[in-house]
Amino acid sequence: MANSPAQGDNVSKPVKRMRWATLRVPSTRARGKRNAIIERLHKGSEKKRESGGTDSGDGSNFEGPETDAHEGDGSSNDDSDATFARRRIFFNIPLPGDARDENGSPIMHYERNKIRTAKYTPLTFIPKNLWYQFQNIANIFPVFGFPNPGLNAVPLICIVVITAIKDAIEDWRRTILDMELNNSPVHRLIDWNNVNTSEDMVSPWRKIKKATSHGILSIANIWRNKRKAKATGGKTYTERALDEPRISVETEPANRHSIAISRESVESMPNEPEAEGIQMTPVPSPVPQQGPSMEENFHGRHRSDTKFSYEDNDNVDDIRRGAVQGEQQINGQNAFGTTKFYGSLINPFKQAPEKARFKKDYWKNVQVGDFVRIYNDDEIPADIAVLSTSDPDGACYIETKNLDGETNLKVRQALQSGQKAKHARDCERMEFAIESEPPHANLYQYSGVARWKQRDIKQPEEQGTDMAEPISINNMLLRGCSLRNTDWILGVVIYTGQDTKIMINSGITPSKRSRIIRELNWNVIYNFLILLVMCIVAAVVNGVTWARTDVSIDFFEFGSIGGTPPLNGFITFWTCIILFQNLVPISLYISLEIIKTCQAYFIYSDTAMYYEKLDYPCTPKSWNISDDVGQIEYIFSDKTGTLTQNVMQFKKASINGVPYGEAYTEAQAGMQRRQGINVAEEGAKAHQQIMLDRKKMLEELRKIHANPYLHDDELTFVAPDFVLDLTGAAGDEQRIANEGFMLALALCHTVITERTPGDPPKIEFKAQSPDEAALVATARDCGFTVLGRSHDAIHLNVLGKEREYKMLNTLEFNSSRKRMSAIVRMPDGRIILYCKGADSVIYSRLKAREQPELRRQTAQHLEMFAREGLRTLCIAQRDISEEEFRVWTKEHDLAAAAVQDREEKLEKVSDAIERELTLLGGTAIEDRLQDGVPDTIALLGDAGIKLWVLTGDKVETAINIGFSCNLLSNEMELIVFKAEDDTLKSAEAELDKHLAKFNMTGSDAELEAARHNHEPPGPGHAIVIDGDALKLVLEDEIRQKFLLLCKQCRSVLCCRVSPSQKAAVVHMVKAGLDVMTLSVGDGANDVAMIQEADVGVGIAGEEGRQAVMSSDYAIGQFRFLQRLILVHGRWSYRRLGETIANFFYKVCHPPELSSYTRSDAE
Repeated sequence: MANSPAQGDNVSKPVKRMRWATLRVPSTRARGKRNAIIERLHKGSEKKRESGGTDSGDGSNFEGPETDAHEGDGSSNDDSDATFARRRIFFNIPLPGDARDENGSPIMHYERNKIRTAKYTPLTFIPKNLWYQFQNIANIFPVFGFPNPGLNAVPLICIVVITAIKDAIEDWRRTILDMELNNSPVHRLIDWNNVNTSEDMVSPWRKIKKATSHGILSIANIWRNKRKAKATGGKTYTERALDEPRISVETEPANRHSIAISRESVESMPNEPEAEGIQMTPVPSPVPQQGPSMEENFHGRHRSDTKFSYEDNDNVDDIRRGAVQGEQQINGQNAFGTTKFYGSLINPFKQAPEKARFKKDYWKNVQVGDFVRIYNDDEIPADIAVLSTSDPDGACYIETKNLDGETNLKVRQALQSGQKAKHARDCERMEFAIESEPPHANLYQYSGVARWKQRDIKQPEEQGTDMAEPISINNMLLRGCSLRNTDWILGVVIYTGQDTKIMINSGITPSKRSRIIRELNWNVIYNFLILLVMCIVAAVVNGVTWARTDVSIDFFEFGSIGGTPPLNGFITFWTCIILFQNLVPISLYISLEIIKTCQAYFIYSDTAMYYEKLDYPCTPKSWNISDDVGQIEYIFSDKTGTLTQNVMQFKKASINGVPYGEAYTEAQAGMQRRQGINVAEEGAKAHQQIMLDRKKMLEELRKIHANPYLHDDELTFVAPDFVLDLTGAAGDEQRIANEGFMLALALCHTVITERTPGDPPKIEFKAQSPDEAALVATARDCGFTVLGRSHDAIHLNVLGKEREYKMLNTLEFNSSRKRMSAIVRMPDGRIILYCKGADSVIYSRLKAREQPELRRQTAQHLEMFAREGLRTLCIAQRDISEEEFRVWTKEHDLAAAAVQDREEKLEKVSDAIERELTLLGGTAIEDRLQDGVPDTIALLGDAGIKLWVLTGDKVETAINIGFSCNLLSNEMELIVFKAEDDTLKSAEAELDKHLAKFNMTGSDAELEAARHNHEPPGPGHAIVIDGDALKLVLEDEIRQKFLLLCKQCRSVLCCRVSPSQKAAVVHMVKAGLDVMTLSVGDGANDVAMIQEADVGVGIAGEEGRQAVMSSDYAIGQFRFLQRLILVHGRWSYRRLGETIANFFYKVCHPPELSSYTRSDAE
């Protein structure tokens, strides 16, 4: 049994941990390599894996009903989901007859897990690069006038070779990162039979490609080692600009004892026999000052230090419980208060050879149906269903910044039926099948089911009972995520390679060519046509002239070269081609390449765009589109990490109708600036007053309770009057209200705690949402500290007294519910539901005709907080009787066990109990913007550039940030676009209603007028739309109307959008209005829109370098965008424009003509 948090544990859940692994030597090189490998999002052109089965059988009982393809959540590419087939994955059971061909091989062929995001490969570089280069028309035009054919080709060869070298340098880093990523280490189960795929037969062509790739990687390693050998110190300013990932506070491998894990990479110990296969044994982590009880912590039982097998007591007890418990429990209808039996995927009667072991292998070798073991801080190599984790409750924590840009931790749960699988031998004894939906782009949904036969250990002759457990997105780890605060997880691979969600949401690495170059091709064609006309006219005139016999040419010429008029005209034609060939400026392209290279150096050397914190300058990735930066009309920006720091700070609260807190937000400064107030002076006064109040509040808090977890520099909620009311200065009613409010913040959440020993000790919170972490941190500062969790309880220190609260259920937040609830049994036995969520949602669930005055006051306070740019939440509670909770629990268990429409059933059950609430108050949190964001947005707006924000956050969050960064103003009419019944008809009706405000109907004539109108819209309107509605308006039938509506709005905010939806919006504007677009983001979820835009900008923040490696330009902060566009972009465009004009002027005035004019004048 887990110890209480008071005993000095560092991680709250579980309080003590076991690690199933052999000891491994720490490797700095391995850690550096893992951090250097950045997951990339481009959808490559990998061909499907050719695989076949190695096992055959007579069929299986695990077929189950057909499942429909699940539609994505709004991607322009979601229509392709229909091409994917439903998949059934079998584990340790023969393939059924309908899953095999006549040779016994699997019918289904799955994608390889190897990906390629670089534009070129070593074998395709020359032909592909030549194809791109000869799209420049001038390169095709031949050069005449030289007697030596080889000399004729010298100018063209120089142009092609120099351009190829430049392209190779640009693509080199991507190729190396692809190789490192595909060869990253993962622990994969070997020496067992995966019936879903056969031996991967390597064709001769693949052997050539593999040898070429290995050769390139070896050259890269040699070159890198030589650079390191020559280095005399740390990395230089230049080297840091080459996008080597940096370890941030969030991504640095934890050094705390409970989660410290060190491993070497595949390359770090290639010849050691123990690296070939790791026999996982349940040994305790080598934690200093750890008592002997650690050996008993694993599920509360003592285990052997050297061996673990299925016959251990835990698994036997589960099987025996299955024999005792009846069919009612198997169906999920167990009596209240008893332990529910979920069954086990392990067949106790299966005779396993016990040869399987987990071995370090490469990501590219992972296949569908493989068992894999992932360790703390490792990235997930494929889309994996979790079977078991190091946590006794089956929980694990992941960071999804590469998927949705968020750095907050998210909780995933192992399958209940798989939690007893800890060892490789357990994997051999498992017999089950997974029915999975086809791959699709929706990052937030997955539907599958695990089916197996539950055997009774007391009745070995029986076939067993059919059982099933649904698999949802909460049981999945998606490729691109990182495992955090969890020693290890054991899972099975569902999707690989291009079938993974992150790859489906990405696009092919584009080959971008600047607009001025594309238009230059037409100018070259026009010049060539002019040249052709001139030569034809000269040939005709010459032929006609020689054909005449009554002119003086007969007396002054001694004959022609051709001898006949037609032949004379033909020779004259080619002579004019040679004489006038300068009209086609073949040297212009190489001149432009040289100019663009110089411009890239100017951009890189600009100290005004140097970010000192990361030692990162503005780094051009594509040198050939700098002129496009000066023509940008639309900017598409991510929010989290791009506009904001993703740092939440609790600022204000309204409790029992009393407002608390002092803050001077950026939105307040923006409003005062528009009113002509001296912001610097007002801000200084406000900050001085806040500093004095902070000091006073800290003194009062320490008078109440000597809180060892209160740190002066972390206090964000400055409200000395709150502390006075907490002591009863305003009466017992307000004191009780304040205590209840803080208790709700400390109980209604899903955060995990990490305790850093020291004097005083420090507790940090890791939450699924940074808002949650801010709320719990404020409760800690006010004396209501979350110490940790045990199996089903949460431990608090309430004003110096430790208490335990039993968590009966947690109803988690999602985008449709817009709230979360925690059902808690209090120390006095009462059952209380705490609920927090958006004000509109909470107010609709309050008890009717009660608290009218409190509702009005709280609503006024929340409105005031929102005007200051703060994110608001409402807090409420409800007392629940024992009988009501008993009935509701049965309904909830039935809904949770449903395979079909499980989410809808759970939401309906949750909605039933989240009623008749009592309002406690509201909170206000500030998500701080990056430095200079409001000024940058204002300046870009003054330049006529339109900014759209595309974010995965909810609508309320995006609106608040819009006000904070001056993207939205109080004078704007905010159009919140929602479709009533999620149909095209309702969406079109909503569009028509809003278009009528601008006297528009969405016709083709209006679109044509919009394409020629480049004036920015008026400041009167802004539109906000979520992902569900966006999916409808992006349909072909009504896309044009939506585009015209957005064209009339000054600001556009798209919320809850997937990466592919972001790219679809960018494409809609770029193609629909024929304008130049720029996308800026910082996470892997922004890669698709970065590639789709004419110019992609990645922000090299502290959240990885996915966006940077896929971008055309990399900057350290959003504020540098204004200088990149308005200074360097404009200069580049003007320089190239004037250069091209001068080139054409020069070719139209050849030197021969100039010298003739001068000699004639003399």
